[in-house]
Amino acid sequence: MVSGSASLILLLIAVVLIVVATGRWKVNAFFVLIAIAFLYGLAIGMPPLDVVKAVREGFGGTLTYIGIVIVAGTIMGYVLEKTGAALVMTRAILGIVGQKQAPLAMNIAGYIVSIPVFCDSGYVILTPLNKALAAESGTSMAVMAVALSTGLYATHTMVPPTPGPLAAAAALNADLGMVILYGLIAAVPASLAGYFWAKHFGRKYDIKPDVEESYSDLLSKYGKLPGTFASFLPIILPIVLILLKSMVAFPTKPFGTGGLAKALDFIGDPVSALMLGVVCSLFLVPRKDFATAIDNWMGHGIKDAAIILTITGAGGSFGKVLAASPMKAFIGSTMSTMNLGLVLPFVISAALKTAQGSSTVAIITTSAIMAPMMAAAGLNPALTAVVIGAGAMVVSHANDSYFWVVSQFSNMPVNVAYKIYTTATLMEGVVAFVVCYLMSMFI
Repeated sequence: MVSGSASLILLLIAVVLIVVATGRWKVNAFFVLIAIAFLYGLAIGMPPLDVVKAVREGFGGTLTYIGIVIVAGTIMGYVLEKTGAALVMTRAILGIVGQKQAPLAMNIAGYIVSIPVFCDSGYVILTPLNKALAAESGTSMAVMAVALSTGLYATHTMVPPTPGPLAAAAALNADLGMVILYGLIAAVPASLAGYFWAKHFGRKYDIKPDVEESYSDLLSKYGKLPGTFASFLPIILPIVLILLKSMVAFPTKPFGTGGLAKALDFIGDPVSALMLGVVCSLFLVPRKDFATAIDNWMGHGIKDAAIILTITGAGGSFGKVLAASPMKAFIGSTMSTMNLGLVLPFVISAALKTAQGSSTVAIITTSAIMAPMMAAAGLNPALTAVVIGAGAMVVSHANDSYFWVVSQFSNMPVNVAYKIYTTATLMEGVVAFVVCYLMSMFI
């Protein structure tokens, strides 16, 4: 094989190729990651059959860990959308903070909804409500759009079971419960940073909402909406169960070692917990729509999950090849003197995100790069996964589909979106990193 320094240079070339192919040439990320895995393996001198084996094992091993979880989370998110549960959760938050605080309500709603739902979908789902509240409260859509979009973005990149952070947890062999806990903590100040940015800078731009339905019309359109507790349950239950499973493994053994610990170990496994979340979401479906939900809605969720699964598995293939390269030992010895710590995964993720646009691709690629060097760098795997998610927020601009969803659905001119939305994602990512860095001092 080539030397460690040469393998690192080849990795930098590989990353540039990934950015150019996915960002400029618009080649599908699955094909790019698999192709780069093959090319990198051959370039560093791995035997061809070993390259094939690594690609195959990396793909299968990653999906073994998170494949079912991704499918279950996607189905659950789709059911929450179609039943109006996302609207119910937002209405409940609005009732707590008050209609005069509509931007804050939408920011909090985005934080919660984007845990199981992709931020792009979450924004589309909540846009009618966002516009209706903007009209009713007399708030500029510039404020409302940035408040909602940054709330969605925070948990989308840092809190499983959203596929990006879920894939990072798998690649880094991190405890999923701890990733959820650290992600939820870091996402709060990050989300609020987006809210305050929206309030301060968004009010300079008077963008009128293009309202088709009033707030009351929107609520009545769904007919009988599900209850508040039932709407929150599919999200909260899996998170609580996964966190309890993590607590079972604490050295203090808070649940002992008997039947209770074993039961929590079982139902708190991500597969069990997310499947229970899906079951809970099905109770939201009206009886007349149940056959449709079982057939069409689940089928739609599975189709959406397929795209995510292929990219995630391809990232696992790339990571497996990287783990077999001489780069691992070389970086380990080099990093011991550089003391970059959490800065390295944040910078790599931010650079990839800014260059090629996709947060998920940035997270998966960065996780694959970082996995071989975790032990040598002495990094906490769960916190590193969250830091990578923080970097994947920096910055959202024209090469990111979410940028266009936010700007176009809120009637925001592109130059204004750059000034108040793109800068908000930069601020959001930096705040999340600072919070993670502070947490690293105590864990």
